[in-house]
Amino acid sequence: MTLMIFALALLWAVVLGLIVALFALSRQIGVLYERITPLGALVNDSGPKIGDVSPRVTLASLNGGEVAIGPRPGRSTLVFFLSPTCPICKKLLPVLRSVREAERPWLDVVLASDGEEEKQRRFIQTAGLTAFPYVNSTELGLTYRVSRLPFAVLLGEDGTVLSKGLVNSREQLESLFNAKEMGVASIQDFLDGTAPARS
Repeated sequence: MTLMIFALALLWAVVLGLIVALFALSRQIGVLYERITPLGALVNDSGPKIGDVSPRVTLASLNGGEVAIGPRPGRSTLVFFLSPTCPICKKLLPVLRSVREAERPWLDVVLASDGEEEKQRRFIQTAGLTAFPYVNSTELGLTYRVSRLPFAVLLGEDGTVLSKGLVNSREQLESLFNAKEMGVASIQDFLDGTAPARS
């Protein structure tokens, strides 16, 4: 009987210890969550700066018609730079399709690349990108000083660069829209408290 009471007391002590450990771990997870802030698109300082008016460019789309990049009354434009050989770009294609549908009332999504046209056309067909305006232009990449992919630029209706940066995930792509909604240059500047709100 004494052995059973001892075993029961020991089990209760273990259970209470586990409860205390669970609360301690929960607290640590909360502290870590507060320390790890969301990271937006990685902004670079080259090319047109946020707040500058983008150069007006009209290019032929590989999917037919012309694409005007720059001021567009009533429409914002997301220019997404990608490559047929970029695995992260391919991973983000479903996200771009989702963004295109969800933001259709105010946003046009333009895909941009450069390189051999036949290779680009094969990529359009195999990746199912025929619904997007798709431009093949080295000059456009040079205009925005795109050095790494995938890279995105969000332009306002007046052609102003609202946000831009290297995007490797859905969260980083969506941070471009968040920066626009909050009226700041980038999520990083907002978190650091260094970016004045845009007027």
